[in-house]
Amino acid sequence: MKQVTVVGAGVMGKGIAYAFATAGYRVYLNDLNEEVLGKAKKEIHALLNNSVKRGFLEEQQCKAAERNLYFESDLSTAAKESDLVIEAVLERMDLKIKIFKQLDEICKPEAILATNTSTMSPTEIGAQTSRSHKVVAMHFFNPVHKMKLVEVIRGLETSDDTVNLIKEYTESLGKTAVEVNEFPGFVTSRMNCLIGNEAMNMLMEGVATAKDIDQAMKLGLNHPMGPLELADLVGLDTRLRNMEYLYATLGEKYRPCPLLTKYVKAGRLGKKSGKGFYDYETK
Repeated sequence: MKQVTVVGAGVMGKGIAYAFATAGYRVYLNDLNEEVLGKAKKEIHALLNNSVKRGFLEEQQCKAAERNLYFESDLSTAAKESDLVIEAVLERMDLKIKIFKQLDEICKPEAILATNTSTMSPTEIGAQTSRSHKVVAMHFFNPVHKMKLVEVIRGLETSDDTVNLIKEYTESLGKTAVEVNEFPGFVTSRMNCLIGNEAMNMLMEGVATAKDIDQAMKLGLNHPMGPLELADLVGLDTRLRNMEYLYATLGEKYRPCPLLTKYVKAGRLGKKSGKGFYDYETK
């Protein structure tokens, strides 16, 4: 059994941990915040039990996944013996670099270090380590247990062996890997941020309501979820950070919609705060 560590027990981190645990890996989920870690443990176990009830997992598979999961606040304990470490923290380059420097010292030499970033440079992150050839972006999608795609983004120094191993990991989870050469926003985030930002501009301009904009995209263009619903699910603060990074790296067409900035300043962050483009407190 291979061992995997996931750093960051937020929405993406706990989803990635669930995916690896149900695929038979020993998984350490790490977070400095014990409260966040405890909440993640409770939610992962609830998801496992719900998956059994709905017929997505066998009871035996659920029990094995529960045995495979470890929740650890000390990064050294969580990562020192792992074959793969996936960072899933906030989209802040300074934070990611700090974590990767620590991991470079903690992890065994053959370990692969991956970032779950949706926009940022694995080249820049890898350059801060002594193993840039073993640093890669492994971009999962929310909700991880449902979404089949993983973008595999190679940095300038990422080796073919590293990319091939990450593809094997991806396939072992029952997901599909798409290889992407590094460029800000990769494929999906670059397209999705443009669509979402334009939807926000249309809402701000009074072209249509949030519900009607989303309905038009779902019924007219066959999107499974409207762009404003999706932004609420991702988190408007996360979307704003992505937009700011793309605006800084790719230019004017990625300037964040003023309405998005206003909502984040007001604490309307989407589903996680109870209100974004939709009101979830009254639902």
